[in-house]
Amino acid sequence: MKDKIKAVALFSGGLDSILAVKLIQEQRIEVKGVNFKTPFFGLDEALIATKGLDMDLEIIDITKEILEILENPIHGFGKNMNPCIDCHTLMFKKAGEYMTKIGASFILSGEVLGERPMSQNRNSLSLIETESGFKGRILRPLSALLLPETIPEKEGLVNKNKLLNISGRSRKRQMELAAKMNLKDYPSPAGGCKLTEPGFSKRLRDLFNQEKYFLEEIELLKLGRHFRLGRDIKLVVGRNKEENEQLKDFFQEGDFLFKAKNLKGPISLIKKGFKLNNDFIDKSCQITARYCDRNEEEDEEVYINYYSASKELAKTRKVKPLREEELEILRV
Repeated sequence: MKDKIKAVALFSGGLDSILAVKLIQEQRIEVKGVNFKTPFFGLDEALIATKGLDMDLEIIDITKEILEILENPIHGFGKNMNPCIDCHTLMFKKAGEYMTKIGASFILSGEVLGERPMSQNRNSLSLIETESGFKGRILRPLSALLLPETIPEKEGLVNKNKLLNISGRSRKRQMELAAKMNLKDYPSPAGGCKLTEPGFSKRLRDLFNQEKYFLEEIELLKLGRHFRLGRDIKLVVGRNKEENEQLKDFFQEGDFLFKAKNLKGPISLIKKGFKLNNDFIDKSCQITARYCDRNEEEDEEVYINYYSASKELAKTRKVKPLREEELEILRV
């Protein structure tokens, strides 16, 4: 019967989730992976990691649900804008629905008891399991021997002797297990979620304060330096060549782009600048000039070209770079 047993794995592509899948696959259980698509954590590592695991990966978009959670998370935020308990509950709920759909017997994850203070303590793990609607069906192979017995353990679907008792934030035992399994190419430990980052969270709060925003504006939060010029006007300034090129890709009808005429420097972008007046244009040019390659000791004027996405010819303004103290007042 064991050949017919299926499980669904929450799969991020990190080392913990890879090890959890391997431990269950070694018991001749078929594992189907699920990964969750949002603007805040990506698919790259998961897609790469599945290639070495002989595991299909189901991509589930939960953007709409996550944005609703961010408006008012039942269990609050962590240090930044990370609603970890509500987010994990949602992911297990979606994984459970997929488990039911494909006729799998349980859900597994790479969570380690005590590894993350908000979402992986005993109380949080139990709360998430209960509120997901799949209590008893969630197995955490790396810490299973330290946690209450699950249904797949009670029913003998998994061999308890092959489950582990890892706890805490050290990755020593995981790395030893990876070496034993001959796993060499795995990502270094990292949070992976933009909502845990202070800078990104500050920008997201600023965006949520607007009456209306678009999904592409959330993606834009990941790039450049951000300056709030007015309630509905924000300037994003590229930090390097790669970001300059990415900002060009965001340039659409109704937007404005700024670039130095004769100097190396950033590209700056204003999205939906329908309410852009001369003061905002001047300020945008001054900020763009501040980051151009020039003699920092000289307060010389700089020629800045600016364009609208309606394909109008470039217009030029001659401005002095904005002073640092003024810049900091506008910085998001």
